[in-house]
Amino acid sequence: MILEYDLQFFGEDGPGGEKTEEPTSKKLNDARKDGNVAKSQEICNAVSLIAMFLTLRLAGLGIGEKFMEIFRYVFTVIPDYTKLIQGQIIINEYTGLLRIIILRMLLILLPIMAVGVLVAFGTNKAQIKWMITFKPLRPKASKLSPASGVKKLFSKKKLVDLALSIAKLAVIFIVVWTYIKERFGLVSLLYDMSIGAAISTVCYTVIDLGLRISFVYLLVAFLDLIYQRRKFHKDMMMTKQEVKDEYKNSEGDPQIKGKIKQKMMEASRRRMMQAVPEADVVITNPTHFAVALKYDAMVADAPIVVAKGQDFLAQKIKEEAKAYDVEIVENKALARMIYHNVDVGGKIPPELYQAVAEVLAFVYNIKEQKGTSKRMMA
Repeated sequence: MILEYDLQFFGEDGPGGEKTEEPTSKKLNDARKDGNVAKSQEICNAVSLIAMFLTLRLAGLGIGEKFMEIFRYVFTVIPDYTKLIQGQIIINEYTGLLRIIILRMLLILLPIMAVGVLVAFGTNKAQIKWMITFKPLRPKASKLSPASGVKKLFSKKKLVDLALSIAKLAVIFIVVWTYIKERFGLVSLLYDMSIGAAISTVCYTVIDLGLRISFVYLLVAFLDLIYQRRKFHKDMMMTKQEVKDEYKNSEGDPQIKGKIKQKMMEASRRRMMQAVPEADVVITNPTHFAVALKYDAMVADAPIVVAKGQDFLAQKIKEEAKAYDVEIVENKALARMIYHNVDVGGKIPPELYQAVAEVLAFVYNIKEQKGTSKRMMA
């Protein structure tokens, strides 16, 4: 006994063989609908951080002044929210004061957050084309499977993400340590400054450090973008079998399409053969072509081709015509001309009126003679 094995099933790429074919547009579109695209979230985070820190840098004085106004307001209205009774301070409606403080702080920070959101949206738009899809939000049983979760935990993607996170932390630590070491002496000077000057110095130091971290983070993010695009392209590669299967699913199986076409041609031929008995004449080549014509002045202003065929089909048309006593006229040039220039159901063109009229006149004359002979015999 001989056992046959498909060795492709033992390869790394599974059934279908190695992934050597470029991804088709359909597969890329399906991946986009599923939310699977070649983009780096790190790019969005880095650019958003840069935009927010730059906004703070440019509008730092105005934002600081607005926060000072909040502090002044709080210390001004505190007596209205407190009451001294028997040496104890009773706080009344303190939630209202907190609500006012939080609302004012949000109004100050809202432009900065809006800049971050708009920049993140624009960065995403620059990486991929705009498309709204809710497929990634649909619940999947695979996401709830513990086995699938453990498998993803130790996957190559998770290891790369871990290595990238460690690299980011290491780079950020180096940047922070270098920056602080250069300005370590500034800390001792804060004690000699006023409150406003000290706060301003600390804020600008934090913003400058944030910008440095963000620009270094952006460099790491670009490396991540290159990796994500290469990984996405590799994941989207297809095997030859996948390309064939996709073509069958989208265009249809060629064998099935061929059978459907064959069935349609057979149905069309049956309808055409059923119209032959109603024809006035069949013009032949005489062996290669046959064209059946019908003329009815109440229906059309010119004779209509009700059937036509070549070789085997031409013989069938002639046999059908003989069976129903339809006149057969041999005219090689006219039969070939009509076959190649007029479709079934189409009217004879004006340039062939004269030749067809002569044939029909000949046929009507024969029919009239046959009718006269029958009446005489009767």
